[in-house]
Amino acid sequence: MAEPRVLILGGGPAGVGAARELARRKLGRATLLEAGAHYGGNAGSFEHGGQWLDYGSHRLHPATDAAIFADIRALLGADLKDRPRHGRIRLLGKWIHFPLKPHDLLLRLDKRFALGTLRDMVAKKLPGRTNGGDTFEAVIRANLGSTIADEFYLPYAVKLWGRDPKELSGVQARKRVAAGSFGKLVRKVLNAVPGFKAPGAGRFFYPVRGFGQISEAYAADAQRLGADMRLGWRMTRIEGPASENAPWRVHAEGTGRSEVLEADYLWSTIPVTALARAMAQGVPTDVLDAAARVTYRSMILIYVQLPVEQFTEYDAHYFPGATTRITRLSEPKNYSDLGRPKGTTILCAELPCALGDAVWSMDDTSLGRLLAEDLAGCGLPLPAAPIATFTRRLPAAYPIYLTGYEEPLGRLEQWVESVPRLLSYGRQGLFQHDNTHHALAMAYGAVECMRSGRFDIAHWSELRKLYAQHVVED
Repeated sequence: MAEPRVLILGGGPAGVGAARELARRKLGRATLLEAGAHYGGNAGSFEHGGQWLDYGSHRLHPATDAAIFADIRALLGADLKDRPRHGRIRLLGKWIHFPLKPHDLLLRLDKRFALGTLRDMVAKKLPGRTNGGDTFEAVIRANLGSTIADEFYLPYAVKLWGRDPKELSGVQARKRVAAGSFGKLVRKVLNAVPGFKAPGAGRFFYPVRGFGQISEAYAADAQRLGADMRLGWRMTRIEGPASENAPWRVHAEGTGRSEVLEADYLWSTIPVTALARAMAQGVPTDVLDAAARVTYRSMILIYVQLPVEQFTEYDAHYFPGATTRITRLSEPKNYSDLGRPKGTTILCAELPCALGDAVWSMDDTSLGRLLAEDLAGCGLPLPAAPIATFTRRLPAAYPIYLTGYEEPLGRLEQWVESVPRLLSYGRQGLFQHDNTHHALAMAYGAVECMRSGRFDIAHWSELRKLYAQHVVED
């Protein structure tokens, strides 16, 4: 039996991982379309000023599935470095090491915050506590107490997702907050203590040419194995199968030409909302209405190149406070530890916003001033005038789980499942806030479902239950 033709939309980890696995296992003839200039999507990298930069702060976590990690190690070899975590959080005007360390908490933690947290821990054990409902705020208050909620997670949530935490589903808390209970929080602190440290705690893996090197390696190996990998190709329109055995027809543009590509299966890793809108016909009105009610948070990445060897020793700074507009600052040079280029470093600040709002519309110069003001307000003034300031904009950075989001998302998922030989998966395709290793797990799982030239829908349904349990690694 001839291998089925599988057309994959999107060259992020979920897309390139599936293309490579299909080709390696000879389970499908993969063609992949990636509109951008690099593979990796939001987990990609680009070069500027002799330095590789990511779209924000990314790490490969030790929690990565062993088989997937072995593949990444084989693809990258010595380019995959084992690095120590070395970040810090700005909390109530003080810097606290992240990951949390016991001595740092004892010496630096705000005393009022510490006493309030201890009081909340005791109160949690007392009877008579009421359930405040299933919102982000209610879940955080119930599990971590009012002190941590009011001083850390709730203001951070407003910045990350642009909504009152009362409007966000409790799912947002369960998927995004790894230390979602006092017990888990204590275990995270103990991970810094010899004898209590879990394997891989306080460390991460990172490629020397930026995090996107992982996706680039998968794409290169997929192409070597026979996959048709098309960088700079944009899908413009999708025609679903005209009959049960008819092919998918995808209109695409790239390298100065247009082409209509036919496939037996269409696997999409683009936002499921964009997939519904790209279909030429046959999408019910209520599905398009549902797509309009499923929303993503956008983000601007502000890059500042400085004429200094190093800005700080830390790889990342976190800013939960409401008065600081950015949420995280990373220094990519500290991730790879290459020590080059000499005499200059680049910072990357993450600024969540809404697509088309006043922040999204700001020019690079204004955004550079915003970043400088935020850092100065936190006691981290820029040491010199920037050599360059530039930005990258992510229209769909994070899914927003508004209360009741399950209804419109469920309608979208029902529609996807009803269309023959269509799969929507990955972070964007499943509207799931997760890490790169989770997206790769979905890619491997999708390929695992290709059996005897047909997709095993029942097995995919079982895998979906596992993917729904993914929790973001900090």
